[in-house]
Amino acid sequence: MKKILFFDVDGTLYNSEKILPASAKEALLEARRNGYEIAIATGRAPFMIQSLLEELDINTYVTFNGQYVVYRGEIVYTNGVERDELSKIIAFGNVRHEPVVFLDDQRMIASIGNNEMISESLNTLKYPYPNIDSTYYMQNEVYQTLIFMEEKDEYLYREAFPNVQFVRWHRYSCDVLPKGGSKAAGIEKVLEKMGLTLNDAIAFGDGINDIEMLQAVGTGVAMGNGHERVKAVATHIAEHVDEDGLAKIMRQLNII
Repeated sequence: MKKILFFDVDGTLYNSEKILPASAKEALLEARRNGYEIAIATGRAPFMIQSLLEELDINTYVTFNGQYVVYRGEIVYTNGVERDELSKIIAFGNVRHEPVVFLDDQRMIASIGNNEMISESLNTLKYPYPNIDSTYYMQNEVYQTLIFMEEKDEYLYREAFPNVQFVRWHRYSCDVLPKGGSKAAGIEKVLEKMGLTLNDAIAFGDGINDIEMLQAVGTGVAMGNGHERVKAVATHIAEHVDEDGLAKIMRQLNII
């Protein structure tokens, strides 16, 4: 029997209105009653999922796509792009008028104000425009940085910075991750603490940043609303998140 369930947030737990459906909430609570550990695996920062963690009474989570991992309330792993490398990426973007947003476990800070790409991207997360401090990363630990540029220009960054990953989540925004950083790597840190293997885990996701996670675990579930590349690596495909897809697939897999 699989022992732990990892859930992506946007497009998996949250529907297209950024709301947790009642059916999904009840499914998670029933899974816990059935003996499963419940965990989050998201590209979001810890402070951005606080209300969800409280609502579902969850204290194990992989955030920043694997860069900040907490098991039962204890920080067990952190990672991030090296400061010197980040400085070069920022300088490269500045020349092209492509800004960044820095994130740590408590806040989000923009490098410039009043930028349309930042506004549109963060609006999809229902998040307001951040405070501004272009040198925030110099004095603070940054676990994830967002770079804002169009998809057609992404290759320029990939060629210039082969030691980092650019994982797109919006038409204007990519997560900047260390090479090898992923939700899958973060999940492994949790499983090590639990004495479990990847085969003991089931993961649910819909986005490009979920691909490694769904490939790594014993059972990988792609939501019906997910990207085609995500569905291609999944062992199961659920219905759309807006059609109670999560609860239905959990029932189908005999989790509930």
